[in-house]
Amino acid sequence: MIQVSLLVCTRDRGASLDRLLTSITRAAAGFDAFEVVVVDNGSSDDTLTRLAAWRSRQCFPVTVVDEPRPGLARARNAGLSRVRGDIVAMTDDDCVLDAGFFAMLVARFDQAPSPVVIGGRILLGDPDDLAVTIKLEDYAMGAPRNRFPNGFVMGANLAFTRDVVARIGSFDERFGAGGRFRAAEDTDFVIRALRHDIPVRYDPYFVVAHHHGRRSAETLRQLLAGYAFGDGALYAKYLFDGSRIARAIWGDVWSAVAELGGGERPFSSVRFFHTFRLLGIVRGFTAFASARISSKAHHSD
Repeated sequence: MIQVSLLVCTRDRGASLDRLLTSITRAAAGFDAFEVVVVDNGSSDDTLTRLAAWRSRQCFPVTVVDEPRPGLARARNAGLSRVRGDIVAMTDDDCVLDAGFFAMLVARFDQAPSPVVIGGRILLGDPDDLAVTIKLEDYAMGAPRNRFPNGFVMGANLAFTRDVVARIGSFDERFGAGGRFRAAEDTDFVIRALRHDIPVRYDPYFVVAHHHGRRSAETLRQLLAGYAFGDGALYAKYLFDGSRIARAIWGDVWSAVAELGGGERPFSSVRFFHTFRLLGIVRGFTAFASARISSKAHHSD
């Protein structure tokens, strides 16, 4: 019986993927009720060669899925169609699993109801990288149902019981890296879970280290711009979903105003970050609203 399916999506990251695969082998020691599903999202490097060599050395099931159409959410959906485990865990191809990842994951899910979504801890893999795309809280918590959950849990270390997908559907392929709205496919998934009264939790006990490689101010700006654009598109998607989006918009506006008056500045290399984020949100909101209007006009013709 397959208890856990680990889903990894990759594209042109053969070298960093090797590091992840090595950590999977290490974490698998003494734990055999799992499988690995790797989705190759149109790689043009030696990813498939590296995968084949690693797969041949493993004693657990490894499935390689080909999804040539670009898009992280699309790749994740291709993988979801092949998983068999009761628990689906996801990580990124630039992460490294903690040695006790699988055992701890199962132990934490054994204490949770089903269906449930649980995100784990994400450490900074390389101290020379910028301290972003990490999750460091060392205490467990649940997502508030009336708040916008961006950053509460992240796709680099996200797991859920397979019945969640049966309840809420797969990832929205318009979101995420390579998608029309660039980011936030994991936040969208969490919002839909909360709307179906499925608990969403953060648990610090199953851990990955993220070797994201971002070290310059420009790469940081690109990352944050993508996040803001994706969040803005989600604001438009769920605009009339109770008070969640209204609270989020007010918070963003207030932070931008406070920043102009000398308030918090979380990134020294991004001057007036909250204003920068607010502009990205407006762009994402406008892009989603325009796409929705165009789609409705097309279907009415």
